[in-house]
Amino acid sequence: MNKTTNLMIGAIAAATLSTTTLAQTTITVSTWAGPNHGINTMVWPTWKAWIEEATEGRVTVDVIHDMGPPASQMEIVADGIADATWVFHGYNTGRFQLTKLPEFPTFQDFSSENASSAYWRTHQEYLAAAGEHRGVDVVAAGVHGPGWIFSSEQYETLEDLKGKRIRVGGGVMGDLSNALELTGVALPPTGVYEAGSQGVIDGAMLVPEGLRSFRVAEIFPYTLKVDGGFYRGSFTIVVNPMIWDEMSPEDREAVESVSGERLSRLFGYMMDVSDVRGVDFAEGQGHTFTELSSDDLSTLQSMSDEMITEWAESVSANRNVDGMAAIEFFREQLIAAAEEESISSLVPENLAPDDLK
Repeated sequence: MNKTTNLMIGAIAAATLSTTTLAQTTITVSTWAGPNHGINTMVWPTWKAWIEEATEGRVTVDVIHDMGPPASQMEIVADGIADATWVFHGYNTGRFQLTKLPEFPTFQDFSSENASSAYWRTHQEYLAAAGEHRGVDVVAAGVHGPGWIFSSEQYETLEDLKGKRIRVGGGVMGDLSNALELTGVALPPTGVYEAGSQGVIDGAMLVPEGLRSFRVAEIFPYTLKVDGGFYRGSFTIVVNPMIWDEMSPEDREAVESVSGERLSRLFGYMMDVSDVRGVDFAEGQGHTFTELSSDDLSTLQSMSDEMITEWAESVSANRNVDGMAAIEFFREQLIAAAEEESISSLVPENLAPDDLK
């Protein structure tokens, strides 16, 4: 009897151990860009590969498209409909103030990878404690490429832009359009082709990626550009805090080890690759790129300085954050990040840039 009992107990223990070993936590990701966007073809698959390797397969990632529009992503995760998503702060008008920090023009050609790395460090050092992402945990911060102005006619000066109907988003992009005295037209990037082809807008503030991915080069043959861009765009990747309860402390530590700055760099690197492809595509279409003149560059710098001062005063009063210290820290980290190795070597071979559609 004892022998039989011991065998049964051993069998149950073995079955339990086997079940535990095979148990898997799935992080359900909500994504709102098209299936061929780099977030879907590079970032999520790479993060999944990193997580599975770090946790020996106990945690994985499942990406689901079109769970809701961009502006609803924070709520989708906070409410537990999805476990993770990526957020473009400009689509959430009035909700975020601190996230404008990496959007102000730098007037230097830092890569999005380095800017994203610097943004993550600045977020951790200055911004996280203010709780603008309350209800979710931030696991990465990202910055898109230099924002330029694409147009149906060639614009060479800031004066040329006054009164023109230009597509804008939120954040610093919207503030800058007011300073430039544009007639801003709020549109998602996906609406630019139709609005431009129908003559509803004269141009669009967008990133070089859009020349190809949103077919902007087909309708707007001219680009007015400036080193570092007229603006950048701020993103975060967030998770529902309850997802941590579904995994062991060791697995949580493993997931976090392949998130944070590492995931932030990956996001920026993806943006860099996409921008290069956008410019290459436009050049193949005979696109004309015009650099802003030095006189207008000085004017733009003055506008930027005024916007930064106003922003710093606002976040000091409303978020208890030393905005100017945070800006200075961000700029220091841009230089530091540029001296470090690219994340490109950690992207799985089958997801490398040649496969970025």
